[in-house]
This record gives sequence, C-alpha cells and structure tokens, in this order.
Amino acid sequence: MTRNADALADSFTADGVFEAPLMPAGATFPGRLVGREEIRSAMAAYYEQQAKDDRSPNLEKSGYVLHTTSSPDVFIAEIDTVFDGDGEDVTVSLVQIFRIRDGKIARLRDYFAPELMS
Repeated sequence: MTRNADALADSFTADGVFEAPLMPAGATFPGRLVGREEIRSAMAAYYEQQAKDDRSPNLEKSGYVLHTTSSPDVFIAEIDTVFDGDGEDVTVSLVQIFRIRDGKIARLRDYFAPELMS
C-alpha cells in the first residue's frame, strides 16, 4: 500500500519468492520474483510506472480477515482495499498466502484479478 519497494523487499527472506499466479505473461505487474533484490528492483520499477496513479487506500473502509492453518508458518489473508473514487469507491479484493521463515516472508502467493494491475 505504501509503494515502498525497499520495505516490501526487506520483509522477505534473502531467497524469498513473491508470486502473482494469475498474471498473464508479459503483464506490467511481475508474475514471479525470486530473491529479495529481484523483488526490490522489479517492484521499484513497477511502482515508478504507477506513480501517476495518486489514489490512496482508505484504511477506515478497507478490511481483512486472517486465517490460520495447521502449520504455524502459513497463514492466509483475505483483503478488501477500498480506494476513494470520484463519487464512487473502488474496492480491490485479493487473497494472499504467506509462508514465514525466521520472521520473514519466504513465499507470498498473491491472488487478484489481473486487470486491476494494468
């Protein structure tokens, strides 16, 4: 939400994987990034392309639900991020699956409608 590639990358393990499995090949948003430095550079480039979009999420209207699993290192987040629109709010819904190792994200699978990121 902050569009801070350094903060995002630093939340991953050095060999962490960030995947967006529903993204088609050649999409602007990366489909798979491996390693903290690839996550940092690719997301910085993506955020720079999106700089013209000045929408900010409305945290009071946004929400999430966390689901635990049988593994203490895996959890699932359902997220509804609401952006204030011109007369109408825009909601972006997604599901993220996290695998944690040593307090960092080892793998993040991010499921959302690809057309939202174009």
